[in-house]
Amino acid sequence: MIQIKNSKSAIAIDEGELVSYVFDGQEYIHQKGNKGWRKSDDEMFPIIGPTEKNDFVVHTKNGDAIQDQHGLLRELNYYLLSESENQVKFIKNYKKNTWVKNSKYPSKSTEEFLYWPFDFTFEKKFTLQNDSLVIDFTIQSEEGMPFMLGYHPAFLLSDTGEETLMANNQKITLTDVLNAGSNAFPVLNSDEIVLINNHKKNLQIITKGFHNFMLWTEVKNMLCIEPITQYTSYTNQVFSEENMKLSKGINNFSVTLKVLE
Repeated sequence: MIQIKNSKSAIAIDEGELVSYVFDGQEYIHQKGNKGWRKSDDEMFPIIGPTEKNDFVVHTKNGDAIQDQHGLLRELNYYLLSESENQVKFIKNYKKNTWVKNSKYPSKSTEEFLYWPFDFTFEKKFTLQNDSLVIDFTIQSEEGMPFMLGYHPAFLLSDTGEETLMANNQKITLTDVLNAGSNAFPVLNSDEIVLINNHKKNLQIITKGFHNFMLWTEVKNMLCIEPITQYTSYTNQVFSEENMKLSKGINNFSVTLKVLE
């Protein structure tokens, strides 16, 4: 466990997973072990969404790949790259066509192994500032590699159902998100969203490179506010380069969590 603190805030990171963000004594991250989700944060790459309707196949210029829901990145381990007084950086490495054990098999998937026909590295960097936490992602691959990227943090709620969100001048209630179910509630063409808390300060989430969010929960004590490059619940799950981003070689994305004073 790595912990970083300053005069206003503190974070805790467990093998690349953000398990705590405390600001002025208030916790903003869903705690593992509580109802709702077994994690605190995760990433979706190189696929967002389910793939079973397409027999778990993704079509690319380097050949077909086998991917389960939200991609194989989450099956890989993070390794610590660097650590300083206010910053810590992790990396995942993948060699093309390497088989990766699928943790969903056999209980939730028919695919025992996953693979991707491109090399890539995936860096995740946390920088704790006095008034915010910045999470940067850097993906390196060959130019033209198709991909989707989503960041999947879960935020702690009061369990009252009173929290709301604001994005694109639209008010979104927790009931709206619950009613969206497994498709998740889309917030498209937006780089910013605010979680309005009734029992603590509001949280602003500002992103670069994603341009969309989706919101998901099945309970009232936590909410996943997920920056995404594509909202795939509108697609037929036939993933191909036509409905994915194409790598520039080095691809940068960021998410800023800012507690509003």
